[in-house]
Amino acid sequence: MTQKARSIRRRDFLKATAATTAGFTIINPRSVRGSQANSAVRLGILGVGGRGTAVGSGFVTNAGVRVTTLADLFADQLEAGRAHFDGLQAKAGAGPLAPSQLFRGPDCYKQIADAKDVDVIQISTPPYFHPLHLEAVVGAGKHAYCEKPVAVDVPGAKRVIEIGKRAAGRLSLDVGFQIRKAPPMVELEKRIRQGAIGAHACGEAFYYCPHIDRPAWPNASPDEQHLRNWAWYRDLSGDIVVEQNIHVLDMCNWFLRGHPVKAVASCARKVRTDTGDCKDNFNAVVTYPGDVQVTFGSTQFGRPEFDAGVRLFGADGSSESHYDWRVKIAGKHAWDAGLGDPRGADRQNSASAETRGALDEADAEKQKAFVASITGRSFHNEALQGAESALTAMLIRNAAYSGTPLTWDELLTSTEVYDPKISLARLS
Repeated sequence: MTQKARSIRRRDFLKATAATTAGFTIINPRSVRGSQANSAVRLGILGVGGRGTAVGSGFVTNAGVRVTTLADLFADQLEAGRAHFDGLQAKAGAGPLAPSQLFRGPDCYKQIADAKDVDVIQISTPPYFHPLHLEAVVGAGKHAYCEKPVAVDVPGAKRVIEIGKRAAGRLSLDVGFQIRKAPPMVELEKRIRQGAIGAHACGEAFYYCPHIDRPAWPNASPDEQHLRNWAWYRDLSGDIVVEQNIHVLDMCNWFLRGHPVKAVASCARKVRTDTGDCKDNFNAVVTYPGDVQVTFGSTQFGRPEFDAGVRLFGADGSSESHYDWRVKIAGKHAWDAGLGDPRGADRQNSASAETRGALDEADAEKQKAFVASITGRSFHNEALQGAESALTAMLIRNAAYSGTPLTWDELLTSTEVYDPKISLARLS
C-alpha cells in the first residue's frame, strides 16, 4: 500500500488534532462538567438495554460518576433503566432520576445531547446508529463514550473519523475497547512492543462464541423485532465479525501497531436458525505490514466452549492472550501473567484453588481512565483507533461476502451504506 493511495492516514488525523488543540482555550475546570471539580461527573446513557445498563453501572461503581439522564426508544427499557439506577445510586445517598431527565422516542438522542444536567454521554444503541448519535453528542459539546463498533459500513467509519477531528483537544471521545486497559494485556503489549518475541512472523486470532439468544417478542411488529433483536441482523450490527469479533481484531491492531493491508476470507450460515441474516462463522487470512499473516476464525452458534484471544509468533518466541485465562510469552524472554488455565490442572496453582481472568479489571480500568481524562483535562480521542478497528473487521467481512481478496485501499473506496429501513416514528 502506497502512502499516496491511503485515504485515511494517521498523520492527517494527528495534524488535525494538533491544529484543533492549538486553537482551543483552556477554561476553568469547574466548567468542564458544569459543577465543582470534586463533584461526580454526570453521565447520560443513550440506549438502556443490557449492555448500556451494565456499562453505566460500571461507571457508577468503578469511577464514581452519577447517572443523571437516560434515553431510549422503548418505554419498557427506559423504565427498567430508571428503576435500576435509582436503586443503585440510592445506596450512595443519591435521589431518584428526575422525570424531566428521561427521554423516549426517535428524537431522544437529540434530547439527551442537549440536556443541561449531563457532562458525558454513553452511547449504547445498536451500532448502525453510532455515527449519527456520536455526531449529535460531540456537536452538543458533550464528552462521549461510544460502544464498539463505531460504524457498520465504510462511510460510517469515515464519518466517525471526521467527528473525532472536531472533538480533538476539547472533548474526550472513548470507544469501548476495554481489553486495552486490562493489566495483563497492557503488560503483554508492552513486552511485545519492546521486542520480547522478536521480529513478527505470523499469528492467529479467534473468537468462538455461542449463539446470542434473544426474547421472542410475540406481540411486536416485524420492525420492532428487527430492532430489539438487532444483534441478529447485519444492517444493524455489521455482522458478527464487526459487532463481536472486532475485539480480537482490535487486539491484533494494538499488538502489531497498525491495521492490515489485505484479507482473503470466507463465511457461512450453516446451523443458525434465528430470523436474522448474520453469518455463523468467518475464516480469514489477514496480512499486516511486513507480510505478517494472521489467520482468523470465529463462530456464533450453538453452545461451543467459549474462547477468544490472539497468538503471535516471532523470531525469539510467541505470545498467547486469552480472555479468560492464559496470558504469557514463551521463548527467549519468557513471561507469564500467572492466570493459569481454568480448564485444566493449572486451576490448583493458587492457594484458593481459583484462577483470575485476564479481563477481570478491564472494564474498571477503562472507565476510571476515561473519567480521569475528563476531570484531569487530558482528553482522550479514540475515534481513529475505533474506526480503524471497525474497518479491519469490515475488510474481513467484505472479502468474505465477495469471495475475492480485498485490500485496505480497495475497502476505503466502498460507498455501500447499510440501512435497516425501519421507521422509528412508527415504533414510538
